[in-house]
Amino acid sequence: MSLTGKQRRHLRGLAHALRPVVQVGKGGIDTGLVAAVERALADHELVKVRLGEGAGLDGHEAADTLARETKSEVAQVLGNTIMLYRADPDDPKIELPSRD
Repeated sequence: MSLTGKQRRHLRGLAHALRPVVQVGKGGIDTGLVAAVERALADHELVKVRLGEGAGLDGHEAADTLARETKSEVAQVLGNTIMLYRADPDDPKIELPSRD
């Protein structure tokens, strides 16, 4: 499932007030970080991930890697902040605008 522009805008609006729940440090993206993002997505559906200065990663590449590893969608990459979305398969909390 890929998100439409309208859905991305909706998610960006919701994410504006969120604080980053996961921070990528010098260790980069490893299994522990992926597990932390998995837990955050399971709990919240929409999460902010902050790339630390020492991470040495490109935001778009890191977003693509995390989205692929967690089976989520990239809602936005803004500087060193990534927003990921994955609907809860059983009980989605966030209602997205229609795909029309």
